[in-house]
Amino acid sequence: MRKLLIFVLLLGFSHSYAQDFIDKAQVNGSFQIDGQYYQPDNAIGIYDSTIDGRKMGVNGFGNITYTLGKFSAGVRYEAFLTPLAGFDPLQEGNGFPNMWASYQTDFIGVTVGNFYEQFGNGLVLRAYEEWTLGYDNSINGMRIVLRPTPGITLKGVYGTQRYYWQKFENGNRGIVRGLDAEFDLNQSIKSLNDAPVRLILGVSGVSKYQKDKDPLFNLPENVSALAGRMNLSAGKFNFATEYAYKINDPSAMNNFIYREGQSILSSLSYSQKGLGAVLQLKRVDNMSFKSDRGIDGNALDINFIPPINRTHSYSLAARYPYATQPNGEMAMQFQLNYKIPKGSVLGGKYGTGIALNFSQVNDIVRSQVNDSTLVNTQGTFGYNSDFFKVSDHIFFRDFNLEIDKKINQKWKAVVQYMNLYYDIATIEGHAGEEAVKANIGLVDITYKITNRNSLRFEMQGLFTEQDDGDWAAALLEYTIAPTWFFTIADQYNYGNPDKDMQQHYYTVSVGYVKEASRIALTYGRQSEGVVCVGGVCRQVPASSGLSITLSTSF
Repeated sequence: MRKLLIFVLLLGFSHSYAQDFIDKAQVNGSFQIDGQYYQPDNAIGIYDSTIDGRKMGVNGFGNITYTLGKFSAGVRYEAFLTPLAGFDPLQEGNGFPNMWASYQTDFIGVTVGNFYEQFGNGLVLRAYEEWTLGYDNSINGMRIVLRPTPGITLKGVYGTQRYYWQKFENGNRGIVRGLDAEFDLNQSIKSLNDAPVRLILGVSGVSKYQKDKDPLFNLPENVSALAGRMNLSAGKFNFATEYAYKINDPSAMNNFIYREGQSILSSLSYSQKGLGAVLQLKRVDNMSFKSDRGIDGNALDINFIPPINRTHSYSLAARYPYATQPNGEMAMQFQLNYKIPKGSVLGGKYGTGIALNFSQVNDIVRSQVNDSTLVNTQGTFGYNSDFFKVSDHIFFRDFNLEIDKKINQKWKAVVQYMNLYYDIATIEGHAGEEAVKANIGLVDITYKITNRNSLRFEMQGLFTEQDDGDWAAALLEYTIAPTWFFTIADQYNYGNPDKDMQQHYYTVSVGYVKEASRIALTYGRQSEGVVCVGGVCRQVPASSGLSITLSTSF
């Protein structure tokens, strides 16, 4: 594949005059370096000045993209020397994991090399990169996109997924193949271009081929998944749904059972000026889909199961994030946003924003296939499950209310309350631990001193009798727009049942922004916890020391 990519690059260059290659081309790029110097901190249980034997961790990347007319190409360099604490040790190394070339017209798009792609909501295919998690399942192969007529888009992908720095050889992981078709009825039929009702339909098919080398089980070498989707909008309403089905796929994720997989995701929304509401429903049953059946971590996922709970940005509200359970979950979320009008008693001069959110995730109901076989027994069908039954076992529940109010030209405030239920035994693998039941409150106040200077203050409280007990947090941030910011923050675990661990996790930060460049320095402590993005999570160990982030783009 690398030789083919080099050939395509040379072919593209040969069709351009040397002067055009320089004068008419565009070059864009982005770079980022995240580094941390570790120090011992006996008070929070760090007795060595190293993480995995290293005093310093460095993650960095650089992207370069070259564009000339309809042709473009790019490379990505990465360095994990060594990975920051909490990242998978398999990421250690450096090199050029991503190289690609692409040719695009209104009718056809062809990409060879490494690429990212998503079919629909991702229930059967999503290749993407998330730097903060150290996650990258890009496909190395070929993608073709056809647009034969307005409103019709056809896609085909073929290749192997990235697995850290490991090369694809001797069938050490599977080959991914996929087709997707999307039909926009209103774009395709001229008389419906301006119709008040709009309809988009889509269908996807993805298969994985991996050799069966298992000495015990007869495993399917070709595993296929199909999905259909619809998006219907009429006036202020929108309804979207997608259903996916996967044939039996015994793997390390499901204890090598031969049950098929299913998933459905639906949403109904209403939106008008000052008011918006969304109801989402999801069911997942045995829907882990990886290009290597032997992997049970956050790697080589072919598909993606979107979470439908609110993503919190405040530190204590985000302390217990939800990780999607691909083996089975039933979830719902309701979100209501309302803007109290300006000039009313409660709205005042600027209006008042209210956001109400409720989400809950339960397990699915499983029953024995027969009287002699236990649920999820390895090498069997696994279990039966009624599609519409919901288990009493709650994985996660979040009720939160937020009020956003601009008081006057100088003052602005955000107030939030959150009631949380978090099954830490299932989500984080802490077997035997009681589920966390917490109440969280926060106040975020911003004072605009001048047009360039502002001061922001946060106070947060997390109250629970489980896990590490009660927490308090405070933050003070001074900003000189658009260049400087200074932050002092502290999280205090005053309710920890282990009195020796009732510690302050303080940080001091300074940052400078100049056009598209940003540098930030932070010194202090980081508590042990979980970082999640889009339902995918990684564990973060406690650490202490100095960290730096430098990023730029052009």
